[in-house]
Order: sequence, then C-alpha cells, then structure tokens
Amino acid sequence: MQFAQIPGLKETKERLTQAVQQNHLAHALLFHGPEGSASLAMPLALATYLYCENRTEDDSCGTCSSCQRMAKLVVPDFNFVFPRVSLTKEEEKRADEINAKLVANFREFCLHQTYGNVQDFIHLNHFEKKKLNISVGAAREVIRSLSLSSFEGSYKIMMIWGVEYLNIEASNALLKILEEPQPGTIFMLVTSQPDQLLTTILSRTQKINVRAFSDEEIQEYLVESGKCDEQVAKQISMIADGNIRVALRMVDQVEDRQVIWIRDWFRLCGMRRYGEIFDLAEKFQKTDLDFQRSIFQTGLNVAREILLQNANLEQLLRTQGEDRDFVHKIATHVLDEEAAGELYEKFNQAIYHIDRNGNPKLIFTDLSMDILKLLGRNAKAA
Repeated sequence: MQFAQIPGLKETKERLTQAVQQNHLAHALLFHGPEGSASLAMPLALATYLYCENRTEDDSCGTCSSCQRMAKLVVPDFNFVFPRVSLTKEEEKRADEINAKLVANFREFCLHQTYGNVQDFIHLNHFEKKKLNISVGAAREVIRSLSLSSFEGSYKIMMIWGVEYLNIEASNALLKILEEPQPGTIFMLVTSQPDQLLTTILSRTQKINVRAFSDEEIQEYLVESGKCDEQVAKQISMIADGNIRVALRMVDQVEDRQVIWIRDWFRLCGMRRYGEIFDLAEKFQKTDLDFQRSIFQTGLNVAREILLQNANLEQLLRTQGEDRDFVHKIATHVLDEEAAGELYEKFNQAIYHIDRNGNPKLIFTDLSMDILKLLGRNAKAA
C-alpha cells in the first residue's frame, strides 16, 4: 500500500511523511477513524514508506525490493496481531495449521479488503457467533517477537488491528513495552472505536485521527479505479457518507435502489398502508446487513437534505435530479424543520440498533410507525 493509493487525506499523509523526514515519528501510534475510513490503509502505507529504499518526500517508490515485499505483507520485520477466537481442545491439536491459515487470511484482508470492517473479517474466517479477543498469550508473543533483533537492521513494526479487542490482561501486559520499546520499534495500533480502549493504552500513544472521506474523494476514487462512471459515482458518494466500504459494496447494486426503497416506504407510510408496510418489513428482514444499513443511511441522508431544504440552504444539497425533486416535495409539503429533525434522529437510532444486531423486522416496523406519525401530524400537510 502506498499513500498515492489512498484517495485524498492529504493533511494526514503530509503529517506522517514529515514526521519521518524530521525523525519525529512517535514509537506508538494510534490510528483511529470511522468505519470505512483509511484507518488500516494509512499505517500500511506508512510502513511501506518506512521500509522503502528510495522514498521521496511524499511517498514510497513502489518498485524497490522492500516495497514489493510490503505489497504482499511479507517483510520479516513487519509483524501484525489481530483478534481471534479461542481454540477448542480439538483445534489445539492443529494450532500451527490454524494459525497459518489465519495469518494468510489476515494478509488477504489487508490487501483486498483494506476498507473492510470487523464483520468482513469475521465472515472471511467463519467466526460467526464466536467471541473475538486479543489474548494475554498474544500480548506475550508480541513482547517476545519484539525482543529479538531486527532481521534486516531496519524498523521493527508491530501493527495491532482491532486493538479494542485486547482484553484487560493483554492490555496490561503491553503497557511497559508500549512505553519503553526497543530502539527502532514502532507500534501501529488500529481501531474504529478508540473509546473502548483503556486510558493507560491511550495515554501511551500518539493519536492519528483518520477522518472519513469526503464525497469528492470517494467519487474520484470510484471513477479513477474504474469502478463506475461519474454519474453513478456521484450518487454512491452521497449515500456512502464518507464510508468507502459502503461505496464499494454499492457499486454493483446502485440503480437508485436505496432511494427507491425510501420513496416507496414514505409513500406507504403516508397512505397508512399497514399491510404493505408489514410486507416491506418482511422483505427488509430477508436482505443482508449491508443493505439494511445502507437503507437506513440513505434515509438519514434524505432527512439531512430535507433539513437543508427547509433551512433554505439549497447550495449544500447533495441530491440531484429526481432525488432532489423528492426531497423538495417532502420539505415543501410534508415535513417542517422540527419534524425533519426528529426523522433524522429516528434514522440515527435505527442505525445504532441495526449495528448492534437488533431484529431488522422490528427495527424497520418501529421506524415505519414513527415515520407514519411524523407524516400524519405535520402542520405543513394541513
């Protein structure tokens, strides 16, 4: 991974490359950002930059031996730890085989699902319905591996992805080495949930906040990588709301599907077609989690657009064409600013509950009743 392969985020890239050039790079870095950000891509690019034999002011060369090996994540001084599940007694007999498979899968995840989330990693390893953690045993292995000399006389890098899965014993075991590592050792901790880390871990790291991507950065990335044309990219970037993972998963299914769902859903709620609303809830439950979340995210974006329309801030609207006409009609004739604000909160709550494995049918039905009430009570409709 090179910095050039990560869309936008110029300010973060410059901060990291300048720290390297000025020899001011902290020995323990915490990369944190929202889901679908470059919180994993950025440390991978930084590691490539550190190992590069011919780096420039702003990036690695991409062609030297170190860059080519980092492109496969096989540099011997680049180590990584990630959440796993506890092995059963039967599996312990095949521990070496299982560990080798997990390491290969994690390399695959880093290289081909760089913007993926923990659920993608769980699916890749068939860890469904199992508890992930980074154990004290894994922490001790980190300490042991970092006590060894560098293979190539360069940096020894330890990347811990999903650092929020460190259990308390593992966190405590790492405190001393985090604070006083061997010379040339760099920790790169990666998380999308820094609030779940122990204060003692947070206090020993330099925070690198990797912001969400802008609509323009996602749009440019989709077009330049040949994923879709400019018009589709513009549509997707608005719905993805800074999350490249969502954007990539939408490429093959974007035909205004999400907005069409929202239009039909609002229409049924406005007409109080309870039977059809319950049928739609059944269909919703049968879709996958990514589609369910994208529907609620689209609803959240529509509510945001209605708020902007009501505030006469049309220059900030993202929607185009028929989607903007839909927003305009809702804002003009149905929902006032207060109701649109409530709608925004309702969609936010639905996303919160769907992310925590709530029952999709119940969440959809409850939200439908809330939408129905908002559409029915509003003074503008009168």
